[in-house]
Amino acid sequence: MKAPGGSDAAKRRAGEHAADTVSDGDVVGLGTGSTAAHAIRALGRAVDAGLDVRGVATSYAARDLAREVGVPLTDLAAVERIDVAIDGADQVSDDLALIKGGGAAHAREKVVDAAADRFVVVADPSKETATLDRPVPVEVLPDARATVRRAVRDHGGTPTLRTAERKDGPVVTDNGNLVLDCAFGPITAPESLATDLATVPGVVAHGLFVGLADAVHVGHADGVRVRTTD
Repeated sequence: MKAPGGSDAAKRRAGEHAADTVSDGDVVGLGTGSTAAHAIRALGRAVDAGLDVRGVATSYAARDLAREVGVPLTDLAAVERIDVAIDGADQVSDDLALIKGGGAAHAREKVVDAAADRFVVVADPSKETATLDRPVPVEVLPDARATVRRAVRDHGGTPTLRTAERKDGPVVTDNGNLVLDCAFGPITAPESLATDLATVPGVVAHGLFVGLADAVHVGHADGVRVRTTD
């Protein structure tokens, strides 16, 4: 379930602004999605101009784009630290809690984003909200989808198996799992819900990112607004 997007110009401004915060020698987490793609392209241009960075991709799509634009890649297991991760979001609340997973890459994104010294979110204004209320993507082991569905209902959610576009059957993640999009209505206690979902057996990762974002770069028609946790 991809989030409805804002203007491409706003996304480009946000992505390029975040890419400008990367320093020479940094290891950079490369997020997935249309806004993060602008950051990857900007990093590719910076590499052409002499910037020395290495990228850790969060998906096959991010890896392919990084290779296309010339960003050198490494693996998470091969680095001691990630200096900064740049990634998009499907929704950003007033307190910088996120819903991610519209591209079904949230399991790997969460690993990389949480490992980074700084996690910078890139977004357009359509992603901002006072309270999170989009369905939460939950990646599940295929054999556990029925039991996870029941657990989600027990927690007040309505789970829907995500189906693929232009092919029959469900979406399959890069990890070989399935995705349930779980509607809870307005999420007034995202930290509590995140804990509840994380403890369900069979859940690989959920799309609530709580307490992880350090800054959000929001692209607008006249520039970029940076929101922080300070």
